[in-house]
Amino acid sequence: MAALPLADALLRSLGAAELDHPGGTLLAHLHRVRELLADWGARPDLQLAGLCHACYGTDGFATALLPPDRRAELAAAIGPAAEAIVHAYASCERAPTYRSLTAVPPLFHDRFAGRTYGPTPEQQRDFAELTAANELDLVRQDPEFRARYGPALLGLFTRFEPLLSAPARRTVAELLG
Repeated sequence: MAALPLADALLRSLGAAELDHPGGTLLAHLHRVRELLADWGARPDLQLAGLCHACYGTDGFATALLPPDRRAELAAAIGPAAEAIVHAYASCERAPTYRSLTAVPPLFHDRFAGRTYGPTPEQQRDFAELTAANELDLVRQDPEFRARYGPALLGLFTRFEPLLSAPARRTVAELLG
């Protein structure tokens, strides 16, 4: 994957290797998320999005490495399709999206734009798979996180089950089931 060294260099230049995070540093977490997605057979764009998923911060991780108005820099490193996944992941207002992502019709709540929209099936799957990889890495790294959030995550991933790949569902069952 040609973009991997560019993405790693960008993350390092933005300070990801110096930020504490469960299991070491933010950079270590980001690499583990990408590796988990690769283990699950995710396509390269989703793997790169997994590596960079925290660049703009998230609803659950306020530290942004890069402001969203500098999207072109991330897109130059990982490509526009992967960057679009990162942006969507960062823009997610979690509580309402978690409740409505599998509804009919599905709804995604964008905290950056202050709007709600209907995601495509691919956007739903990408968001669910990236969410699972991110949270399951934290479950693996931090027993306190697992004890505190494990039951809620199991409920979430049970709702997301139709959107998750078979390998992701197996990992959910192994770690939370």
